Amino acid sequence: MTASVPEASNQGVEPRKAKATFHRSARLLRHADFERVYKQGKRHFSASMTVFYLDRRTTGPDKRPAISGMRIGFTVGRALGGAVQRNRMKRRLREAVRLIGPAPGVSVDIVINPKKKILATGFDAVLNEVSQAFVVIEKKLAGAARNSTPQASQLRSGGL
Repeated sequence: MTASVPEASNQGVEPRKAKATFHRSARLLRHADFERVYKQGKRHFSASMTVFYLDRRTTGPDKRPAISGMRIGFTVGRALGGAVQRNRMKRRLREAVRLIGPAPGVSVDIVINPKKKILATGFDAVLNEVSQAFVVIEKKLAGAARNSTPQASQLRSGGL
């Protein structure tokens, strides 16, 4: 049995200065929301995670009032390790998302599935991957919004 070094998992992470939390309104919490993102959404792959995302503007009418902004959820399967490792993965990802901050004005649901490799990856690299994933998602959603305007659809069909 090996002894764990508490400082090893915190390498490259600065301690929090204030009580900054990942607010409840910015999280995906319901199983149905996760399922909708998996079934109707798109995927972005990176070295240590897979990011599923779904634009909420295109999901159709909902019984609940529309929530603006990003909502993010994390899932880590049992195949990736014991509870300690899975919780460490989620903590690292949650902190990376908190430090980056959600993009204003983007209404999207995001589910992040880490790969086992994320435990050995430095926190700066995790931060960079999450940031890059958010940039890619924003660009794809902006492109989809541009292509869904009435003028763009008329141009594609030869109407103008």
